Amino acid sequence: MSDETAPRTLNEMPPQSAYSELTGITLVSVTPDEVICRMEVTDSLANRNGALHGGAVMTLADNAAGTCAFINIPAELSNTTIESKTNFLRGVRIGDVVMAHCVPLHRGRTTVVLQTTMTRGDGKVIAITTQTHLILNWSDERTK
Repeated sequence: MSDETAPRTLNEMPPQSAYSELTGITLVSVTPDEVICRMEVTDSLANRNGALHGGAVMTLADNAAGTCAFINIPAELSNTTIESKTNFLRGVRIGDVVMAHCVPLHRGRTTVVLQTTMTRGDGKVIAITTQTHLILNWSDERTK
């Protein structure tokens, strides 16, 4: 791979968003082959049934996939989610922790396809998300 198409290094990664911090998502591990994120299930992330809200699950998956896409593209490029599908398999109670493991399924010139498997504290899979990210050559000064 030439320098122009080499994936970015950890030092070139943009910081996590304020929204990620608001939802309590932390990065555990970031490599081009796998990203692992963690999120504690708090009252503020619960639905009206007292379980983790589906939107919070999708937020965790999107954060993991976006991070995985970022580490797999050159530092001068960006990415955006253009498609996302989540299968919800089981609930998560308040007080538990959800781990997200994201792996790239396809690393192309214009798109990256990623799969994120999320598990709760007992190791059971709670959801699987598949996303497509568009690689952007974004020169808009407002994004810097």
